[in-house]
Amino acid sequence: METRALVGAPRGSRAAILRAGKRGGTGAAKQRLTRFDQVTGSSYMVRWPAMLPVSPVLPRKSQLWAFWALLLVAWLSLTPWAVDHHHRCSWLVVLNKFERVGSHFSQDRFLDQEPMDTVAKVFEKLSDSPVDTQERYLGFPYYLQINFSCTGQVRIYTVKRMISNSEELARKGHLMGMRPVVLISYRYPVNFYRWKIENLQVQMEAAPLRSTEHCAAEAMCVLNWYTPMPIKNGSVVMSVDISSNGIGPFIPRKRFYMNMNGFLKRDANEKVIYTIGYESIVMKSNNFKKSKSRPLWYTINHAPVLILGGIEGEKALLITDTNFQDASLVELSIDSCWVGSYYCPMLSFSATIFDAISTESTLFIRQNQLVYYFTGRYSTLFDTSHSSSRWVRVLPTECIKKLCPVFVNGNGSEYVLALNTGIHEGYIHIGTITDGLVSFQMVPTGWSVCDMLSGTNCTIDWATYIADEKNLLLLLEILNENLDKVFYLLSFNLDTEALDILYILPQYVPQASGDFLVLLGTETYTNTLMIPEGLFFNTFNNILYIWGNFILQRCLLRPEEGTRNPGAGVLWCWLGIYLYNRVHFIYLADFPKEYTIKYMVNSYHGEMVFVTDKEEIWYFLEGGYDVYRLVPSSGWNTYVFLHKMEHSSLFGDREYLVSVFYEDGQLYQLIYLTKAGRSRLVKRPLQVAKLLLYQNRRPQTFEMQGKYKKLSFTNLCPFKVMRLRDLPEKQHFARQELYHAPPPLVSQTLGFHNNKTLAVYQGLVYYLLWLHSKYDKPYADPVHDPTWRWWQHKKQYKDYYFYLSSNWLAAEGVYIDMSSYQKLYNISNDHGLPEIVFLDKGTSFSFTVFLSSQEDTLMSAATLGTTFQVEKKLAVAVVVADPDCLKATVKQEVLLNRKAVLYKIKIEDRKVCYDQGLSGHNLKKTSMMIKVLGSAGKCFQTTFLGTSMQGNLMVPVLIGCPPGKRLAFDVTYTILHSREINKHYFDCVKSNPEMPCFLFRDLFQPFFLVQDMVTGDSGSFLGSYLLKVVGGGHTLDTIRDYTEEEIFRYNSPLDNSESLIWKTKVERTTRDKKFYIMSYLSPGIEWLCLENSPCHDITPGNIFAPEFFLKLLVSNRGVDTSTYCDYQLIFILHMHGLPLSSNRSLFIVIVSISLLSGLVVFYILFCILWPHIVKAWASLRWKINNIMASESYYTYATSTAGFSVHSHTVSEESVKAPSKAGSAGGIAEAEKAQEA
Repeated sequence: METRALVGAPRGSRAAILRAGKRGGTGAAKQRLTRFDQVTGSSYMVRWPAMLPVSPVLPRKSQLWAFWALLLVAWLSLTPWAVDHHHRCSWLVVLNKFERVGSHFSQDRFLDQEPMDTVAKVFEKLSDSPVDTQERYLGFPYYLQINFSCTGQVRIYTVKRMISNSEELARKGHLMGMRPVVLISYRYPVNFYRWKIENLQVQMEAAPLRSTEHCAAEAMCVLNWYTPMPIKNGSVVMSVDISSNGIGPFIPRKRFYMNMNGFLKRDANEKVIYTIGYESIVMKSNNFKKSKSRPLWYTINHAPVLILGGIEGEKALLITDTNFQDASLVELSIDSCWVGSYYCPMLSFSATIFDAISTESTLFIRQNQLVYYFTGRYSTLFDTSHSSSRWVRVLPTECIKKLCPVFVNGNGSEYVLALNTGIHEGYIHIGTITDGLVSFQMVPTGWSVCDMLSGTNCTIDWATYIADEKNLLLLLEILNENLDKVFYLLSFNLDTEALDILYILPQYVPQASGDFLVLLGTETYTNTLMIPEGLFFNTFNNILYIWGNFILQRCLLRPEEGTRNPGAGVLWCWLGIYLYNRVHFIYLADFPKEYTIKYMVNSYHGEMVFVTDKEEIWYFLEGGYDVYRLVPSSGWNTYVFLHKMEHSSLFGDREYLVSVFYEDGQLYQLIYLTKAGRSRLVKRPLQVAKLLLYQNRRPQTFEMQGKYKKLSFTNLCPFKVMRLRDLPEKQHFARQELYHAPPPLVSQTLGFHNNKTLAVYQGLVYYLLWLHSKYDKPYADPVHDPTWRWWQHKKQYKDYYFYLSSNWLAAEGVYIDMSSYQKLYNISNDHGLPEIVFLDKGTSFSFTVFLSSQEDTLMSAATLGTTFQVEKKLAVAVVVADPDCLKATVKQEVLLNRKAVLYKIKIEDRKVCYDQGLSGHNLKKTSMMIKVLGSAGKCFQTTFLGTSMQGNLMVPVLIGCPPGKRLAFDVTYTILHSREINKHYFDCVKSNPEMPCFLFRDLFQPFFLVQDMVTGDSGSFLGSYLLKVVGGGHTLDTIRDYTEEEIFRYNSPLDNSESLIWKTKVERTTRDKKFYIMSYLSPGIEWLCLENSPCHDITPGNIFAPEFFLKLLVSNRGVDTSTYCDYQLIFILHMHGLPLSSNRSLFIVIVSISLLSGLVVFYILFCILWPHIVKAWASLRWKINNIMASESYYTYATSTAGFSVHSHTVSEESVKAPSKAGSAGGIAEAEKAQEA
């Protein structure tokens, strides 16, 4: 038997429960305990007795000792170290194949992309359960194996072995009811023409499973949690958010990326290998010592696989499908052919991959002047025939000097730019990637950009492409007449092929006395030449940057008119001035001209960083003017020192910067570090807020209080507290569809699952997603819920299934709670503004900003006797990127009694910036930004989750038809209304619940529903719409689409060719009078099917009336101005009871009368002639019998004579006499028979 002893500890140190030796021991064994002093930041080792010696005193004292021990434990649980204790735990997630569930140390790569038939046999055994065993349930190839690790913690020792505290906490958490909550978010695809745009999320609870590997008998086996890893068509980028259900140890929420890797395959030995080259087992430090950091280029939010080149002298890439949680070094299998010539001047040859860009399905690289691409195998996106089997070289006759990325996709495609040199200098190749198919187009057509400018040695240094506007921005370098370099900023439109000069850069860096300088042409300049290196245009806020040994910022829009109060106004590019046109640039003077920017990275959430040629990292908040150096800096030195004191594994003895990138608004460094002789590649978060907090030093002053001086610090932040209130629904405005799918309950005593119950979980999640995809159909269900059909016939037996499970009688020990598998519509468990906002026509969202002032703010205001100072010091600027599209309203309310100011902000669409479009198609990209003036880099908030900056918020806004809205045919109400207006309703003889029939002669008045898949709202469509017959056929299999000419003839009231299929009494038509404009108030449709229409004169296939299937198109485009949504609905209408044509009807009548007359005549003749027929038949029978009898007699006589030929003793008379007698007797018998 083992006991536990409590070890006391002084304040500020850690305490632990140590497992002692057996009862009755001497207590001489010592246990070492690591302590961490939070004040000094040092750690030291202490020794404590394992337990006190056994005492023969009364039991009351031991009870008192236990009582004080419990009090000590309660006191220690309230000490600050307990909070820090929680910070050290972190979630761990890996992929496991279906067959390897239960292996603790297994990890697989995301290669397989198709559902698997691995769970059907398990579902066949689930009798007496809610699931229908006749349905087909499939599974997914992978599971998510979830666990957590707690670093830097005390370990618990036992006599036999040492147990990790993480394992101990996992077991305790499971027994307490802890369940990891998994939220999988699917990124919608680029090509919205092929796939439906939706933001789908699936929330699951992980199921506990003991490891199948050997473990000690005294302890529980290694515990892991598992959930299925669902796959969705059209999505290759998936984020996995892991959080706790609030029971057990606190573990902060963490996000992982589990992306599909289409560049993997299996070899003959079933080993997973790369298709693009050969994977290196070990990363050598020489690969990173000689190489400088390089940018990570990819399509934002849509690239499942990221690549990074720039490894000096190596034909290799760093590749990852987890956003560098792990990465591989792959040597590429390319030809590396050298084609330098007089038209392609290359000074040197190198095996280095200079440029590398990744898109949703394709990788691009440049080696010297050669460009290659490789399309991965993504069966969930497109046909596998589009994928590549090897690297494909493109533009073989061109000399490419640089690849430029296009970070934001547009028009359903992705893009990459290739800059020419040599004989085709001044041309740009625009590469378009759609469904894995790559095509390049050289622009301009027939002329070069350099031909339009005067000068020599013309070259394009950089290009960026605005896909939504089909506009190219070019940075061009040319020598003028004085042989001075001149840099132009040009704009080229692909549709009009118009070339405009937007700006001519100054030759020298301007001289500025403040933080920024507006370049008006009247400023003075230094002697340092301006050396631009690149361009960047932020599509969401319309800000253009030119960077090199300087930073120029330009706003391409004007501020909103009528807003001049900086405390409650809407400003754009508020930089100390109000009016700011689209011609001038702003020079950011905080960045020193002695450094040159090598590349820049934007978060698209209002933050960006610049990396210089000396590997320095500079930070900038968009819309401002302050540039901060993060690395190296005093704040960085403090930051590194504190982490090294904690023995952090993310910091080493030697470090080499590989790249810098943003992920979900968080800045990361990709570092190759060496620590304790071990080298590895590390993805390290760079906490900007902490660096600026350490770097900011508060001014200090001394004030006399009596005889003593009082030290006081001035807070640089203008506010004390900043809170957001009255927030909009994040789920609704971010257009997120959320499903909840918990694991089935098991009958196992400790609640552990097994492989069969996990297979059931797989099948249930698969069926849930299948129902979601099937719900997107033209006919609306009676209940607006995708899961309604799943349990509609089983819910009445819910209590019975619960009874079976409660009495351990459930099949396979599984209980499925039908009510828990549902779609959630009103979830708002997170604080803050949505990550992105979708706005329909005229819609808006609002929130409130609460600012609590510092003491000196209101004191100065009270001294002046006015609240003007309060408004000025707590001023909020609301910035909209497109004032013509968005309207911002700010209302200010000063709360003097609470020393606070409220700003009620409302952002509203102006109804002018977007035409009608399909759901999620070609949305207008813009943004909204909130800036508390004077707060940039000075205001911070520290919580148990870390330190964050306050005072600056940016929210991307997408204007157009939001995802998740659709139009559906309300067949239920249409039938009810048809029964009401026609006084009857006749369905087909063979009815189909999914597609009811409508009678031809009845008046048809359709009704439609506008269904919101995000909010769950479903209401009647009250707008106007066009209805057209666009196809038809006698059966479902023979339906064909009509041509534009046929559509006009069958639907237009202007048709005079006797081809109309329907008509209506509606008088409202389109402007060209071609089609009717209908609404829910329309009198209805009367079916015609005139002579030249396809539904005219249908030949019946059986005894029932003719049937016809009409393909109807309903669209509100151009006739309904209440929404941006183009509700296009195509559905099949089954019509029966069609009439026949007059000719065919007359023909059928004539044929019918003829047949009836023939039958009557035939009956009469039959009745008259029947007796004669009977008599004739009897006579005929007699004659036939007579002939048959005669034939039989002669046959008999002939055979008798044959036998008497050999007799010679009988005379001739004696022979003839009997013959005559026999003949006479036969005749007499025949006569008697006839008489009879």
